[in-house]
Amino acid sequence: MNVATTLQSTDSSLRRTPAPAVVLELLKPVTWFPPMWAFACGAISSGAIIGEHRIAFATGIVLTGPLVCAASQAINDWYDRHVDAINEPDRPIPSGRVPGMWGLVIAVAWSLLSLAVGATLGIRGVLAAIIAIVLAWAYSAPPLRLKRNGWYGNLAVGLSYEGLAWIAGAALMLAPALPSWRVAAVALMYSIGAHGIMTLNDFKSIEGDRVSGVRSLPVQLGAKRAGLVACAMMLVPQVVVVALLWRWSYSWQAAAVTVLALVQIPLMRRLLQSPKARAPWYNQTGVTLYVSGMMLSAFALRAVAR
Repeated sequence: MNVATTLQSTDSSLRRTPAPAVVLELLKPVTWFPPMWAFACGAISSGAIIGEHRIAFATGIVLTGPLVCAASQAINDWYDRHVDAINEPDRPIPSGRVPGMWGLVIAVAWSLLSLAVGATLGIRGVLAAIIAIVLAWAYSAPPLRLKRNGWYGNLAVGLSYEGLAWIAGAALMLAPALPSWRVAAVALMYSIGAHGIMTLNDFKSIEGDRVSGVRSLPVQLGAKRAGLVACAMMLVPQVVVVALLWRWSYSWQAAAVTVLALVQIPLMRRLLQSPKARAPWYNQTGVTLYVSGMMLSAFALRAVAR
């Protein structure tokens, strides 16, 4: 192939635009649920009548999921494209279905769109969007690239996906008042628990992470010990939430969250028999129980607020 043909081929690749279905795949709709759920929990926990704030609520749901979370996925895939070429070469960027610099263009565009929509919600909305977008870039992009260490990288994601989204939901419903310390305490507990959920997600990329120098907990600790840490990080915050609910005299909610946590224990034991193979299974079973406890806790806080 001569130089002219090579240049023409390169130019053609750069001019190609990814298909809308491929862009949607890059933005990973399946990942939008956790922050949207946390935002809904926050709104409910505020004690406000959501119907009176339905526009803010709907906008917040869109902001946390299809915008901010989607932007974070595009950012992560762009800066992980070399790792994904080892772990998951069929993803949109390493497969070439998102060609050239389009991955970065989409990441930047979705970040700016998130900030613009956040601004429609006033100072609270734009501040939450700014914090979330900054954390998304800090997690994936140099020079910080927090994901290089699973301890604080996973914490950053947990605080953003769960805690920030929860507090934002409560704050937007209560404006100009602020959420109570009880709301903040429960949101923080579930954020810490999300650290364990993020560790489960790291099992699928152990080989690529090891080669590329990403020190996820499975890489640092090995599969068995990382699985134990993940289970502890998910279980202990739920115990603290149960204790808080009992202290606030919401007995049936505390009992219900206790049952959900207890059911997770035998599932965790099965997970630990083969953490790498069974992490996806646990995400469908144990994590579903975990997020159900979040909503029960939100309704308990709503009763406290009212």
